[in-house]
Amino acid sequence: MKRKKLLENTSPYLYLAPALVIIIVFRFLPMIYAVAVSFCEWNVAGFQKFIFLENYSKLLTAKIFWKSLFNTLFFSIGTVPIGLFLAMFMAIFLNQKIKGLGWYRTVYFMPVVTSLVAISMVWKWIFHERMGLANYFLDMIGLEPLEWLGDPTGVFSMFFGQFGVDVPNWMGGPSLALTSIIIVSVWKGLGYNIVIFLAGLQNIPDHYYEAAKIDGANNWHRFRHVTWPLLTPTTFYVLVMTTIISFQVFTQIYLMTGPPPGAPMDTTKVIVYYLYEQGFDFYRSGYASAIASVLFLIILALTLFQRKVVEKRVHYA
Repeated sequence: MKRKKLLENTSPYLYLAPALVIIIVFRFLPMIYAVAVSFCEWNVAGFQKFIFLENYSKLLTAKIFWKSLFNTLFFSIGTVPIGLFLAMFMAIFLNQKIKGLGWYRTVYFMPVVTSLVAISMVWKWIFHERMGLANYFLDMIGLEPLEWLGDPTGVFSMFFGQFGVDVPNWMGGPSLALTSIIIVSVWKGLGYNIVIFLAGLQNIPDHYYEAAKIDGANNWHRFRHVTWPLLTPTTFYVLVMTTIISFQVFTQIYLMTGPPPGAPMDTTKVIVYYLYEQGFDFYRSGYASAIASVLFLIILALTLFQRKVVEKRVHYA
């Protein structure tokens, strides 16, 4: 009897053990190791000496670190709200009874399952200043061609400059090069978020809409008082996940604006590429680990802030 009870108590942990071992070995131990390395001078030759917080002090006083952090913030601000709004709008559209619905859903999800490397290379050609489709369409409508991935000018400066308004550099916004990558990233991640929103929409009981119709609510009122409140848990999840992903952007930056990535004038150099550059180009493993630790703290702080502030507005049915 005791053996049977012991087996019942321990069997769940035995089932979990393989997954826990993988998580511990490939997740937690490397994280602890990276934090330890961040307190050391560590290069291609290995451990040199313990320097405590010197890597962090260098990091926080490095102009390029702050530039890469602001570039990452621009990227996040550009991708998260736009991607969230478009995904919700398209999910509501695809949740209707329309002809060819399965085809539409497939088309919107295809970029998600397509290799990011392949997508980056295709879009790099689309944004080519001489042979790209983007400038071809601009020429068709009578607009001047743009350098796209090679232009460090802020998009706000470009826009207001058309009207003779000079915008200070710090208010110029993300460069045209970074904005081009934002467009690609929103397009790439749109299908996944649409699927999540579709699942949220289909979990809303129909009788809520029926009751709203009986009360005389129009489409806007039904969205405002039924769909939106009951979709807030899904929206909160998408917001948190897309924010985390946006701070980890790397592949499209590396492939679309190189060499060297970060060109033009470092306006597309994000914090993860700065980490990669220090660790794998300059072999400053200790310094790169400090960047990783700071990035982890930034993402953790943003996630906790979202849970503390935004989650208060979430309506769990």
